[in-house]
Amino acid sequence: MIENVSGVLIAGGRSRRMGQDKRFMKVSGRSVFDRTLALLRATFTENIVVLAGPIEMLDVHSCPVAYDLIPNAGSLGGLYTGLMTASRPRVFAVACDMPFLDTEVIHFMLSHDETADVVVANLAGRFQPMHTLYSKRCTPFLQAMAQRQDLKIQKLFQEKELRMTILTENDLRAFGPEFRSFQNINTPDDLALAEAPPPLQP
Repeated sequence: MIENVSGVLIAGGRSRRMGQDKRFMKVSGRSVFDRTLALLRATFTENIVVLAGPIEMLDVHSCPVAYDLIPNAGSLGGLYTGLMTASRPRVFAVACDMPFLDTEVIHFMLSHDETADVVVANLAGRFQPMHTLYSKRCTPFLQAMAQRQDLKIQKLFQEKELRMTILTENDLRAFGPEFRSFQNINTPDDLALAEAPPPLQP
């Protein structure tokens, strides 16, 4: 179990592209929220669930819940809230719709520079901000971004004052060429893809 980093599950999304609440969607008979939270609970000693507001019937398994400190700021507001709430100096933040989150990938990402403010993967030319390690030094930058309604977390990675570690596809390929730990569900097509069996390895 990881003691010096908090797990943060950001679960306040509005699921606009999906058309239904993603938190209750099921993959292999289990909700994506439960699958993701279970993996975090098996990995970190402290885990925080970040929500936009109270949600009936959502079982957080006794984890502390934090409500968005900055309303209507999307994932950026959720990340800020998680960082402000966590008792550890760094957090590993993930979205609630990542059914194939992989403990080995998380440990690998956390094994890099312990002084880094951000450890993030860049896959196919795109950063993966909701499967990333952040330090509390990021909070004033996130707050400033929210105040000016600049809500793309990727912009944070341009801050020269933050120490960045960027992992590439080559760094992560050993965990599978499909990078399933980073796979999330935003649309019905994504859900169908998640339910499909993984491709056979050569």
